[in-house]
Amino acid sequence: MTSISIVGSGNMSQALQALFTRAGATVQVVNHGDLASTAIEGDIVVLAVPYTALTEIAGTLGSKLDGKIVVDITNVLDFSSFTPIKLPAGSAAAELAAAAPNAKVLKAFNTNFAATLTSGKVESAPISVLVAGDDADAKKTFGEVVTASGAAVYDLGGLDRAAELESLGYTQLLLAGTNQIGWTNGFALFK
Repeated sequence: MTSISIVGSGNMSQALQALFTRAGATVQVVNHGDLASTAIEGDIVVLAVPYTALTEIAGTLGSKLDGKIVVDITNVLDFSSFTPIKLPAGSAAAELAAAAPNAKVLKAFNTNFAATLTSGKVESAPISVLVAGDDADAKKTFGEVVTASGAAVYDLGGLDRAAELESLGYTQLLLAGTNQIGWTNGFALFK
C-alpha cells in the first residue's frame, strides 16, 4: 500500500485526502506549521500549500525529502491582482526541484479544483490529472495511485513542461474567477 503525506490543511488538502483515500492509500496530513516537529511518513509528499511556501518547506524538511516523490500542486499567482507571476526558473516546480535536489519532483493537481478532486468527476467524466516530471518511475508510482482513485492520468513529459501546466492552471482559475465556469467544473479529457 502506498503512503501519502499531504502538507497543508486547506481545501485542496482535504480534497486530496478524499482522492487518495479512494485509492486505498494511507494518508498523513501535516499542518505546514508543524513540519519541523513532525516525521514525514509518506513515500509521496504532496505540497498542498501556496507557491510562496514551497522553498521554505524544502528548507525545513531538507534531507527528509531525499528519495521521496514530491508533488507541487501550486499555481503561481499574485492573488491581489489575479495575474500570473513569471518565474526566472520557468515554473514553481523547477524552483522546488532546485531547492530539493534529491527529491523526485512532479507537477500535478494544479489544473484540478478541490470539488472535482473530492467527487472524482467533472460532470460525468473522471477527473483528468496532468503530470510532469523527470523521473519515469516516480511518475509511474504516482500515476498508479491516482488511477486507483478512478482518475485518468496524463503524462505531459519532463519537469520542463510544468510551466505549461501552470499556464493551464491559471487559465482555469481565471475562467472560474470571472464566473465563466463553476468551481465544481474544470477541464476533463476524454479518451
